[in-house]
Amino acid sequence: MTDQITDRTADPAPAPDLAPAPAPAPAPARRTAAAYVRLAKLDIYDYYIGLPLVWAMLVPATRWEPGVLGLLVLILAAEIAVVAAMVAFDDVTGYRDGSDAANYGSDAARRRLARKPLVAGTLTEKQALRFARWATVASVALWALVVALAPHRPLWAVVLAAVCVVASVQYSWGLKISYRGFQEVFLIGLGVGWVLVPYGLLTGEVNGFVLAQALLFGFGPMLFGLYSNTNDIEGDRGAGRVTVAAIVPPRLNTAFIIAMTVAESMLIHGATVAGIAPWWFPLVMAPILVMRVTQLVIGFVRGDILRARRIAIHTHRVTVVLLITANLAAPLLAGAAV
Repeated sequence: MTDQITDRTADPAPAPDLAPAPAPAPAPARRTAAAYVRLAKLDIYDYYIGLPLVWAMLVPATRWEPGVLGLLVLILAAEIAVVAAMVAFDDVTGYRDGSDAANYGSDAARRRLARKPLVAGTLTEKQALRFARWATVASVALWALVVALAPHRPLWAVVLAAVCVVASVQYSWGLKISYRGFQEVFLIGLGVGWVLVPYGLLTGEVNGFVLAQALLFGFGPMLFGLYSNTNDIEGDRGAGRVTVAAIVPPRLNTAFIIAMTVAESMLIHGATVAGIAPWWFPLVMAPILVMRVTQLVIGFVRGDILRARRIAIHTHRVTVVLLITANLAAPLLAGAAV
């Protein structure tokens, strides 16, 4: 608030006919609302873009049905509530154990300290906790409504939806699964779940190509999470957070990220070789391999981990765009092979 305090000692006395000073603008309320938006990380939409992918994988005749579009919008609201709860609890935990101050305070210019409202001082711990709890309630209610309105309710999809909600809320709170060595599994698992669950609720089934695309979608958050963890080694170690980067030597961490990158490429090509994906799939996804190699070079040859992380985020988004394009263009691409 000190930036809004001005020195008025040199101002001339106001004229007697001047109107009374207006009431202060509600800037603090706006700042608080903006802080809640940052707490919910609404600018990070990388899990939500799985829904356009699900839409593109549907049979063309059903894509524009009002019921389908309405359910996808409701699922989006449910996912936003889940992530809001997850990241709010994560911020409270990171604030309490000091890991956020360690990971963001030394590099605030590049990592935007304002994205951590507790560390930045724009929200209190009590406010963040209240927000996280209400977001949890909203997420449970919204997912229950999604299941109730879904045209199909295969047991595996309902169970997987529940697992995603519970695991997300427990990511850094309660069970603290991200502190117990399961962070990488969670990051890819949530991505996979949030493609398979909506698809299953809309169609009642899943096939090999849908599963392959869900896995590719999950690889995105997992891989850029690995770059984040590499940058956050000291803070995570100090907080007792068990990640691959925090518990293995740097060379093994680099080897692990390379292995996960290779695994993604093998998934693309292996799905085609196995007959799960069409022949043109590796060609459509070829730009992803180039972007993955680029981020490895920038991160581990040039040593700029945060830039490599940004490229990994963009790679995930490009992957989704390519998958959506491939699904929409599948009839044309299949016809070209005849």
